[in-house]
Amino acid sequence: MSDTENKNVAAAEAQEEVVESPDVHFEPIMKLEDVEVKTHEEDEEAIFKMRAKLFRFDTEAKEWKERGTGDVKLLKHNDTGKIRLLMRRDKTLKVCANHYITEEMVLSPNVGSDRSWVWNVAADLVDDVSERQLLAIRFGNSENANKFKEAFEDARESNKKLASSEPKAEEEKKEDESKDVDESKEESKDESKDEEKKD
Repeated sequence: MSDTENKNVAAAEAQEEVVESPDVHFEPIMKLEDVEVKTHEEDEEAIFKMRAKLFRFDTEAKEWKERGTGDVKLLKHNDTGKIRLLMRRDKTLKVCANHYITEEMVLSPNVGSDRSWVWNVAADLVDDVSERQLLAIRFGNSENANKFKEAFEDARESNKKLASSEPKAEEEKKEDESKDVDESKEESKDESKDEEKKD
């Protein structure tokens, strides 16, 4: 054997002898603090949650485009009682649908499918932009689609009742404020009369 071959064999044997230690530990250069992530769902209770696929109708291309697959939720706000629909994409958790359910929203069956629904949204807030959309949602089976329709209709009726009671509450609040203003005017008139009498 030549000298170069001997050196190559010796180097190969030396590499085989080096065994990596399984308990290697490196100290981190920087320490990262835990960051609290807010989803803006903290003040809401999920009254419905199910996996589905969401589509939007592109009016320019005149075709349905997929918006995302994930859990669709109906969330009821703890203070106001209003119910909104929220859907986030799997893995990225990016919002693909976010709007309050109003009385104008009517679910209609999608043509040729018993497991999907279509509805119009006046203001769907996605990517911080409010847009008018025609949305369609498809579920794994017709049973799940019917459960969604029941929950959606219940939410629509609940929000309708809240909306009809809000103007009454606002009128009562305005009346109370106007009474307070009238009372304060009368008190100031009485005070000015008392001052005039003293003079």
